[in-house]
Amino acid sequence: MNRLNKVLIAPYLSEKSLALKAASNVHVFKVRTDANKIEIKQAVELHFNVKVSAVRTVKVLPTTRRVGKHLGKTSAFKKAYVSIVSNSGEIEYFEGT
Repeated sequence: MNRLNKVLIAPYLSEKSLALKAASNVHVFKVRTDANKIEIKQAVELHFNVKVSAVRTVKVLPTTRRVGKHLGKTSAFKKAYVSIVSNSGEIEYFEGT
């Protein structure tokens, strides 16, 4: 139970993820890199009171960025594409705005 509270980091909001949410009720989350699909499914069902039908995960590798003459790398992270059953409820990202 305690680990499930730390699996989801934040919703991943981009044009692609918002289009997926509108078209096919798929939500994208930034999750811990050591989380598996079963833990992600349980965490989403626990926190948002919805029924999850499928979970797909992607590891995003770090990329090299340049700022002036300095080189650096972005952090690696993991994304989870979570499919929600259509009649089980809705996940709201912007509550109260």
